[in-house]
Amino acid sequence: MRFDIKAYLDDNSLTIYRVAKESGYGYTTIHKSFNKTQSDATSLNMRDLDALAKVQHKQMWEVLRELEKLYFDE
Repeated sequence: MRFDIKAYLDDNSLTIYRVAKESGYGYTTIHKSFNKTQSDATSLNMRDLDALAKVQHKQMWEVLRELEKLYFDE
């Protein structure tokens, strides 16, 4: 599955810096993850979902549901 993470960030008024800072994950780690080309081998991982959920005070399943419904890239 591929997701349009940049569109998700924009639509939720988030930046990679803010996600990294508020989630407790390193900026370089999040930046590399969100800017990589996703393939079957390098998909969005649990850390990425956790970071997005923490910064928005949501559960990881809620973030994944939004990504699947609105940001799925075939």
